[in-house]
Amino acid sequence: MNLLSSVSLLLTLFLLPVTSVTEAAGDQVRETVQESLQSQEQSEDWHLLLVNRWNPMPEEYAVTLKKLPGGLQVDERVYDDLTAMLTDCGKAGLHPVVCSAYRDTATQTRLHKNKIARLRAAGYSQEAAEREAVRWVAAPGTSEHHTGMALDIVSASYQKLTKQQEKTAEQKWLMEHCWEYGFILRYPTDKSEVTGVGYEPWHYRYVGREAALAMRDNGLCLEEYLVVRRIAEAMSVHIETSQETAEAVS
Repeated sequence: MNLLSSVSLLLTLFLLPVTSVTEAAGDQVRETVQESLQSQEQSEDWHLLLVNRWNPMPEEYAVTLKKLPGGLQVDERVYDDLTAMLTDCGKAGLHPVVCSAYRDTATQTRLHKNKIARLRAAGYSQEAAEREAVRWVAAPGTSEHHTGMALDIVSASYQKLTKQQEKTAEQKWLMEHCWEYGFILRYPTDKSEVTGVGYEPWHYRYVGREAALAMRDNGLCLEEYLVVRRIAEAMSVHIETSQETAEAVS
């Protein structure tokens, strides 16, 4: 798909804000997103680093970690905004609990293998289990938890990672307010075809306040936001080049 087609597709998104990208164009959009981002150079702003099954962690990536109360760790650059969000959630009379944050490769490998084993025990073939597993537990090297910018937050009164989590007062508050602190609900229910991950109403990711606001206002997940950003940058360069050419001719 060429740039013009991609822009047209994304303009449709903005003209129809109540329609998700996936609903608007299905496989066509998903292919556009992944084709664009597979070639993404990992030179984005640090808080916009994309890690998913198609974009593994850069080998040279390093993160400085800071401990949360309880011992879990996050990228030190997100610590203050995360602490502010959890504190304000607490001030609202709620009790959020961070149950998972930074994970090293060994931990992710164990979790991924355990998920495959559970699926095999449930009757899945090895191939089907591996395919289904990555929708819920990322393969080592492709998990956002490696970045230290992703975390799972649950309600103290309900600490299971199930869809029921969305009904807790803590999640309702976080979903409504997380953007104010630079976080997004990373895997919303209507974006699974784009993110490649099933609905997780507990998984939050730091992207910075400007990006979080833009994603909230336009109904975008991180993959979609980065495509829009890349296309906008490409169009800007094209427009500037055209203007320079016109000035030279005149």
